[in-house]
Amino acid sequence: MSKPLRLLSLLSVVLITVVFINAINTKNTISFQKENDPINTHESYKIKALKLPKNLNLAGERVPLEKTDIKERMDRELLVNTYWQSNGLLLIKRANKYFPVLEPLLKKYGLPDDFKFLALAESGFIDETSTAGAAGMWHFLKSTGKEFGLEINSNVDERYHIEKATKVAAEYLKKSKEKLGSWTLAAAAYNAGNYGVSKRLETQQVTSYYDALLPDETERYIFRIIALKEVISNPKKYGFVFDESDLYTLTETKIVKVDTAITNIASFAKKFGTNYKELKLYNPWLRENKLNNKSRKLYEIKIPIK
Repeated sequence: MSKPLRLLSLLSVVLITVVFINAINTKNTISFQKENDPINTHESYKIKALKLPKNLNLAGERVPLEKTDIKERMDRELLVNTYWQSNGLLLIKRANKYFPVLEPLLKKYGLPDDFKFLALAESGFIDETSTAGAAGMWHFLKSTGKEFGLEINSNVDERYHIEKATKVAAEYLKKSKEKLGSWTLAAAAYNAGNYGVSKRLETQQVTSYYDALLPDETERYIFRIIALKEVISNPKKYGFVFDESDLYTLTETKIVKVDTAITNIASFAKKFGTNYKELKLYNPWLRENKLNNKSRKLYEIKIPIK
């Protein structure tokens, strides 16, 4: 090869190398917005990093935010529950509807008020069965509900009975607290089971939820409850704007006591000036268009007052 050709070949290799290096650097460089670049959102729309409150706690038990992993996990759940705006606003509206029912029940059964946020985290206060078969506001499995005395069959399912299910939830959580030593661990056990949590604590030689490595769902569970507590207790602080009239409320009801069978729920509802749908909305534990009641048990049925 002649000298000019060798020189040309060398220059080509250098040029290709320079282009390749520039391509790699361009790919790996974060591109910051320039002053005159167009903005795709309204200029007043901003997604702000959140400052974590220093006094976050569950039932008075402090969240140790000085631990890096705890701070990051708490930050994640607070961001998710702040910026998932439609879901957040729906939860605020439903909380206004059901918290007044839960609060006196929690007090009556000796459970900290914060556990109303656990119920909200579990079910979102909607009548929906989980993929694992958990149902009702407190998302009990059939086996757990029956173990604690709830009637559960195709005709009556007391997991959907707010008052009775809340009593059972309180019993379960208080027993868990007695076994595990804290309300935070009791709440974790509500998600992962008493055995599952206690076994991992024992294996890992720790006694605190915040020191334990738990299943992914349970790792997020407590932080989601605390995030819901923070956002719903301080909605305007997190950008939620609404009028009182925007919130959901429960219609006042009266109680009708029944100790016999009801052959037709629709006909029964009509006798009290309501209809099948409305009666089922206030008594979701009635699962069919009849009440068998072979044992002549005393049931209390809520009738909406119009």
